Amino acid sequence: METFKNVNKPSKDEQKIALESYDALATIIKELKSDNPEIEIEETQERIRIPLSALKLLGDILEAMSKGKPFSLVPVATEVTTQKAAEILGCSRPHFVKLLESGEIEFTKIGKHRRVKFEDVMKYKRKMKAFQKKHIIDIMRSDEETGLYDS
Repeated sequence: METFKNVNKPSKDEQKIALESYDALATIIKELKSDNPEIEIEETQERIRIPLSALKLLGDILEAMSKGKPFSLVPVATEVTTQKAAEILGCSRPHFVKLLESGEIEFTKIGKHRRVKFEDVMKYKRKMKAFQKKHIIDIMRSDEETGLYDS
């Protein structure tokens, strides 16, 4: 499975179909009793069994598409290169390597190459977003207190 390849924003038509499909699927999932329900592809009349967790994941994908959000599926244990991880964080590869060497993000070394778990990169990204949000709120409070900002 490729990470972040061909990630496109859904078209308006795709959003509309995804919304209709999501609503129908969400309703059906609530009524299912089996952990491996059988579904039928109307076009081919082929019936297939699919894990309930996969149907729920499909529901999450349809919900994201209906809102016009781009999405990508990445296996949890996926390891990424330092270049790919830097792209995910929006920084340079040398800066990312400094984050690794300083212990900010865990990594493994295979020969001369560093590998980072995708989930660790995303955990760091969430941590930094939370830090940035807190910092912005602190700046706004400070500006309000000094009269530089009206809320």
